[in-house]
Amino acid sequence: MRVRAVAGNTAWTRAVLPLCLLSLLDAEGESYGYALLGRLGDAGLTPVKAATLYPALARLEEEGAVEVEWRAGDGGPGRKYYRITAAGRARLDGDAAAWNGLARAVSALLGDREAGAGEAPRR
Repeated sequence: MRVRAVAGNTAWTRAVLPLCLLSLLDAEGESYGYALLGRLGDAGLTPVKAATLYPALARLEEEGAVEVEWRAGDGGPGRKYYRITAAGRARLDGDAAAWNGLARAVSALLGDREAGAGEAPRR
């Protein structure tokens, strides 16, 4: 299912990218960069470029949140496959709880306002 893209605020996208990557890897077991880009796009988190994705994955690897395995390609170039670690799952749990709390707080402040809904409510 394709949802409306979250575009225009690359700072927000960069901020939530590690959380989204860990969630995808937790759900899928393992994946490679190009497939992760596609899944992010399918979820509406666009535009995420490779120049943003791969440094985020490298940071997650440096932090021990993901493991990387290089595999030869089937008739094409090799790929790095990423897999979430126990430390990555712990980070995912903590970051997801923090995100959900933040989302609830912001939603409460926004009320029934929908993005692009026009005028602000009058007081």
